[in-house]
Amino acid sequence: MTNNELAKLLIEDFGGSGNLREVINCMTRVRVKVNNPDLIDYEKIKSREGVLGLVEGEQVQVILGPGKSEKVARAMASLSDSHFSEETDKEKLQRQTQENKESYKAGQKQSGFKKFTSSIASVFVPLIPAFVGAGLIGGVASVLQNMVTAGSVSQESVATLIQVLNIMKNGLYAYLNIFIGINAARVFKANQGLGGVVGGMVYLTGMNPDMPINNIFLGTPLAAGQGGVIGVLVSVWILSKVENALHKAVPDSLDIIIVPAISLIIVGLLHMFIIMPLAGLISNGLIGFIDGVINIGGPISGFILGALFLPMVMLGLHQILTPIHVAMIESQGATYLLPILAMAGAGQVGAAIAILVKCKNNKQIQTIAKGGLPVGILGIGEPLIYALTLPMGKAFITACIGGGVAGAVIGLIGSIGATAIGPSGIALIPLIYNNRWLGYLAGLIAGYVGGFIATYFFGIDEKYVNGASLDNSNKFEFK
Repeated sequence: MTNNELAKLLIEDFGGSGNLREVINCMTRVRVKVNNPDLIDYEKIKSREGVLGLVEGEQVQVILGPGKSEKVARAMASLSDSHFSEETDKEKLQRQTQENKESYKAGQKQSGFKKFTSSIASVFVPLIPAFVGAGLIGGVASVLQNMVTAGSVSQESVATLIQVLNIMKNGLYAYLNIFIGINAARVFKANQGLGGVVGGMVYLTGMNPDMPINNIFLGTPLAAGQGGVIGVLVSVWILSKVENALHKAVPDSLDIIIVPAISLIIVGLLHMFIIMPLAGLISNGLIGFIDGVINIGGPISGFILGALFLPMVMLGLHQILTPIHVAMIESQGATYLLPILAMAGAGQVGAAIAILVKCKNNKQIQTIAKGGLPVGILGIGEPLIYALTLPMGKAFITACIGGGVAGAVIGLIGSIGATAIGPSGIALIPLIYNNRWLGYLAGLIAGYVGGFIATYFFGIDEKYVNGASLDNSNKFEFK
């Protein structure tokens, strides 16, 4: 079935072109807003070839997988003459935080902590393509430099190329806190220009290194970069509160002059003399603790982290790790936590292969597994998790065990880091630090094997082997 044919059928299932108000594309889903929900035939939608799952709610979400979702969404909008739009960053993050165990209960609201973690994550989501691109470019520069050191190529032949690649990479990493300050201001509803200025203060570019400014409380010289990402997030949040209060107090005629200056003076002093040192202590403590857990615990820590990561995702707790990953990359050149957590997806792939093999006579499950496996291997696990292993119940648990096995292998090998956040699965291989991609690949294979064995023998109910259908309708109902 072509994408246009599927779009036509889905329009009919949604009650005709006149019932479609807006069609929104996200990474793996077509999200549809309708005028009259009573006209939607949910059973027909779920039965359509190519549909991997369905989320019922204010926006009906049809899970089709990456690439296909955009093509079908555009076709639906064109054929129905309804409005087409891409999913915004805020909508993506709301979807991520909603996709957890509590969201299966109709009407349940997010806790304050989950809203907080969602806000933190939304600062970094727009930067993920930059992390990936700059990370890959930096990886190529690193490989070339290693080849020079090993004598494989001459310094003269690649010196200029290495410099050019490093300039491109540092377009992000040299000014990362400014980008974070701007994005944080957008999320916290402060002026984005002022947020960028606060982020730029971290570098202390106006300070004479021969005559450094001493901290007025500690008496020690201020250190450029101290506090980094965590300090910028805290300071920009304070900026949003200060700026909002001043907007209410200052007359409109003076607002553009007084509010920016006073805001920067107040927040700038707090940022340089209090927040940067405190955030530096917190950041260094967190990084040291995580490094200690990974290095001392080895395979045991790797198993626990790999097995528990997807439940953390389901609860929305994974988002708080994003600034920690970025802080580790800033201070060490790589995050040694991400490759272990990425193993959770390998367990899902192994589980899906086991389901595919054991449920060979179940057409619905075969369709879902075959559709989700290619993108799962590439590191996009949503179709496998939410349309296959989670609805099956036990398969989700055995898939997590597979992720734990893979994490144990990464922990046993040790010193496997990633130079950027965003990708997982085999897509993370080019971003593995110091060319230790063979160790990362060994972890992926262990996850595939572990997830397969655990799921094949313990994760599949006999009813699915005999052809019983998955009922995704309740599993995907988010309010």
